[in-house]
Amino acid sequence: MEYRNLGGSGLFVSSLSFGTWVTFKTQVDLPLSAHMMARAYERGVNFFDNAETYADGDSEVIMGKSLKELNWDRSTYIVSSKVFWGGKQPTQMGLSRKHVIEACHQSLKRFGLDYIDLFYCHRPDRDTPILETVRAMDILVRQGKILYWGTSEWEAHQIVEAQELAKANYLTPPTVEQPQYNLFERQKVEKDYSSLYSKYNMGLTTWSPLSSGILTGKYKNGVPENSRLSLEHLAWLKDHFFNQERKNKLEIAHQLENISTELGTSLAKLSIAWCLKNQNVSSVILGASNMKQLDENLDALDIIPLIDSSVLEKIENVMGNKPSSDVNFKAF
Repeated sequence: MEYRNLGGSGLFVSSLSFGTWVTFKTQVDLPLSAHMMARAYERGVNFFDNAETYADGDSEVIMGKSLKELNWDRSTYIVSSKVFWGGKQPTQMGLSRKHVIEACHQSLKRFGLDYIDLFYCHRPDRDTPILETVRAMDILVRQGKILYWGTSEWEAHQIVEAQELAKANYLTPPTVEQPQYNLFERQKVEKDYSSLYSKYNMGLTTWSPLSSGILTGKYKNGVPENSRLSLEHLAWLKDHFFNQERKNKLEIAHQLENISTELGTSLAKLSIAWCLKNQNVSSVILGASNMKQLDENLDALDIIPLIDSSVLEKIENVMGNKPSSDVNFKAF
């Protein structure tokens, strides 16, 4: 396992981490979840990602019970959660001081832990002043209930505002952003956030490296049995998945598969390793619904040395979606 600094902090996170949206929301029971966490931990994963909204809080309960069963030294692993969607009432949603602090307390109770290592604002809240949210996070840090905080899917200007407000008011700034990042989704990570890395030392813990399974190649002939999209309670996701845009992406994924075959690896491992080639990425969050998927995804580390400049060029030729650099208007 490779370990990277979480942005400019001294916290080292495993470059591959274990996420629970897919794992605990679909078809995993408590015994299997503990086994999967144990396998990830044995292979060097030290970062386990969660959120208050995953399975309506049950995901945190399952992880908490798994951690109790595994009985790891608390200093050897990192747990995250996210706050935004905590319930249906107005006071149970968003990033008000009330909900941020209450959500943290509720997550701690579900986890059975004394503190959360990383606490994310799951989305920006247009109805709450950013300063109010920054103050709430600072309170939790000072109380020792969270160690670091971050954002998820915020716009660059919102992160800048949070950073500047924290600096001006002597509050704890965000350390990390959690955006979607994969071969199809690149704009934020590669362009919009470009100034955040050097100016604010922001780290990234990215999600959906396989673009909801498109970059596995398993959907090229339809929906296989026992896959996430075959589950009855996720039928809505299947209908959403097979629109024209995603069909086009499946065609591109098929072309990428030719490159992975040349390298003697799978499309999934190539796609995950490609994300890790970006040194601004502190950790890529993996989602897996069974042990075989987890093992294959963790093997992506072995592929990184194979992705040289020539391979990157082949990938870019297939994708054709690299974000353009800023235009120098003085040249016109």
